[in-house]
Amino acid sequence: MTLFTPQEIPCRQIVEMVTDYLEGVLSRRDRRRFEHHLAGCPHCTAYLAQMRATLRLTGRLVPEDLSPEMQQELGELYRRWQSEG
Repeated sequence: MTLFTPQEIPCRQIVEMVTDYLEGVLSRRDRRRFEHHLAGCPHCTAYLAQMRATLRLTGRLVPEDLSPEMQQELGELYRRWQSEG
């Protein structure tokens, strides 16, 4: 059994892996490394909890819940994000 140090994966990479972790698409090795990092890093553990809460809450939103201004702002943010990618 290989032991990993929490520093093996930098926090920045953990943040980038959160979506894949939550969707269950990480390899078994990456999942173990991810979870080992979480066990030694309270900041990334808190970030993961925040992402889970965000997904749980936003999963309840429907377009009618947003004001026209908020819909426009979210659309603009999405278009900017798409153009940067």
